[in-house]
Amino acid sequence: MGQTSDYTLISAEMSGNVGIITLCRPPHNFFNNLMIHQIANAYEVFDSNPNCRAIVLAAEGKAFCAGADLVDAPLTGTLESEGTAKHLYKEALRIFRTKTPVIAAIHGSAIGGGMGLSLSADFRVTCKEAKFSVNFSRLGLHPGFGLSVTLPRLIGPQKASLLFYTGRRIPGDEAVAIGVADLLTPKEDVLTAAIKLAEEVAGSAPLAVISIRETLRRGLADAVEAATERESTEQDWLSQTEDFKEGVKAMNERRKPSFKCR
Repeated sequence: MGQTSDYTLISAEMSGNVGIITLCRPPHNFFNNLMIHQIANAYEVFDSNPNCRAIVLAAEGKAFCAGADLVDAPLTGTLESEGTAKHLYKEALRIFRTKTPVIAAIHGSAIGGGMGLSLSADFRVTCKEAKFSVNFSRLGLHPGFGLSVTLPRLIGPQKASLLFYTGRRIPGDEAVAIGVADLLTPKEDVLTAAIKLAEEVAGSAPLAVISIRETLRRGLADAVEAATERESTEQDWLSQTEDFKEGVKAMNERRKPSFKCR
């Protein structure tokens, strides 16, 4: 393996024709603007490398990604990069616009925006111990990270609505059964299985794979861009409500929230 660049919140390296990006904020890998910025940068670096034909997105620690960092960073906001302020979802959109196939290795929880990040990938390899949840409604918030497009596109509007309205957590085997994830393996084999799948993709003709992917995902990035405009607007006002403050407090105190509809 060879390190491709230096990052502070992720690592990125090559193994044969597979790029491997690892989230490095254990144990929960909460993301902030900088992490999403660095992931997008790493994707674009791999896109520009003709030897990289597939990417694995993995994580250190207990969780794959437990969502946005609600303590040390704004839920959404700006990232000063070369003098330009960029909204977190603008950074996330760069992920959706890259061209190299991505396999996410979900060994632990993918919650909220973390599930959104996992659904930006083409495929998900997971284990029964993993947990998937779009828990925004349990926080008093609107879904984000393009989930209002990606989740219904993946499993259909009815199943997506059920997950959105309830905020329930589903284990990895159920995630595979309903189509949220693609491959179930023992927990210790998740990364190995994801790399194996990436190597299988990398063994196909790269120009053909890129062409097929572009056809199958045509319009997705544009749909995500439109969706995140509404998602961010709804999140902005909902984040000012008493219910949101109660949702976050209840989550931190590990108790059932008491919402007042205000």
